[in-house]
Amino acid sequence: MTPKTQIRRISTVVTFLEMKSRPNAIPPPRPKGKVALLRAEHPPVHFYRYLYDAVGRLYQWVDRKKLSDAQLAEILEDKGVEIYVLYIEGCPAGFAELDFREDDIGQLAYFGLVPNYVGRKLSYFFLYHATTNAWTKPISKLRVNTCTLDNPRALPLYQRLGFVPYSREDRYIEIPAGLI
Repeated sequence: MTPKTQIRRISTVVTFLEMKSRPNAIPPPRPKGKVALLRAEHPPVHFYRYLYDAVGRLYQWVDRKKLSDAQLAEILEDKGVEIYVLYIEGCPAGFAELDFREDDIGQLAYFGLVPNYVGRKLSYFFLYHATTNAWTKPISKLRVNTCTLDNPRALPLYQRLGFVPYSREDRYIEIPAGLI
């Protein structure tokens, strides 16, 4: 008999946003120092899991942790999924996952910074460039969602770049013991 898995339920409000054209914003200045934004082509599962956990641990990101390595590898190898990594002084400082698997619609599926890099004025620079990369694809809209468990500056950041809310939902996130 296997022990019953403890599940923690956390209430959150999810805001869904979209932008229907390339942002009109002026490009942000490049941060000082050695900065690189690179596409991780065919990233190994362990590297993706590192990024996902380093960025999302404080915000209760668990969806991808529930996937097996094979399931996650299938997503990462899909031609419709692109992973971008922000490097500062040679270290991974954040990542963005763009998902183009739905016809005509792009999804900024995951976006964020590693905690050591939060508060260094990197978010707008990174979001601007991730969004600009998304608009190189033939899409009619780019979507993103955020919730009340995310950094409180996430929603205003998305709106500052031109994302507009189109829906909100009250949800519960279920977190099995040991995932966070």
